[in-house]
Amino acid sequence: MAWLLFIDESGHDRRAAPYEVLAGVAVRDDRLWSLIKELQAAELKRFGRRYSAGLDELKGRKILKTKVFHHAALNTPVPGAEMATLAKKALDDGERAGVRELKALALAKLAYVNDVFALCARFKCKVFASVVETDAPGTKSDGLRKDYGYLFERFFYFLEENKPHESGIVVFDELEKSRSHLLIDQCQRYFKETAIGRQRANLIIPEPFFVHSELTTGVQLADLAAYVISWGFRTPAMKKPAREELAPFAKQIAELRYKALRLRDGERFDVWSIAHITDLRTTIERDGNERK
Repeated sequence: MAWLLFIDESGHDRRAAPYEVLAGVAVRDDRLWSLIKELQAAELKRFGRRYSAGLDELKGRKILKTKVFHHAALNTPVPGAEMATLAKKALDDGERAGVRELKALALAKLAYVNDVFALCARFKCKVFASVVETDAPGTKSDGLRKDYGYLFERFFYFLEENKPHESGIVVFDELEKSRSHLLIDQCQRYFKETAIGRQRANLIIPEPFFVHSELTTGVQLADLAAYVISWGFRTPAMKKPAREELAPFAKQIAELRYKALRLRDGERFDVWSIAHITDLRTTIERDGNERK
């Protein structure tokens, strides 16, 4: 058995997003196909057809943007029995969509996202993420970035605490080719040349896979999770304001987290699968700068 960790990011364009998020959704291999079939059935139920069958992607920035919530609140009746039919009309011929069709499509999008996270819970998926402050000091190191390291750390703890131990396979949304090669090189150096990386390579396969997000359901799950974490999920240390309308989805994300119990100096402490990062510098960079 193996767990596939599908990874995507949100907010790394440094435009409006309150946080940069690297998120992963872990699915056990023997549950993946059943989960995919259920997700496709949810698309048909909510939209009257596969939303993602053509060029449209079920990306968080498209189906959870503020405009969708405004359309969902339009003052026009949309009976539940008609929602899928009207939503399909809006998808098939958006230029002619009226108020009822626009509201139905918005309601269908929100219902589908709820379905997605509910299915993730049913299939015992887990959400992992590194949440980085947008003003976090960056690193000049050419090694694996700290947000990737924290993500792999939490995933390793999860694999380690599962009995019997199961392997982890990392699946990224494909980047521009040179960036993909760089990330592969950084991952391999991390897992081969660092003591902590070699330890984690016992459970995590060091070479990641790259896929097209529009063709891979698991990466679309990670995209939705990353968007909700950036804009809606908060811990006490995350001070940026959240969008209140995303609170129900943020609650679902919170329930998909994993809590590892670790020992340090004889004391037990909790490590949650969503890490908040305020500084991307290495320890050497940070300590050297502080001494100046």
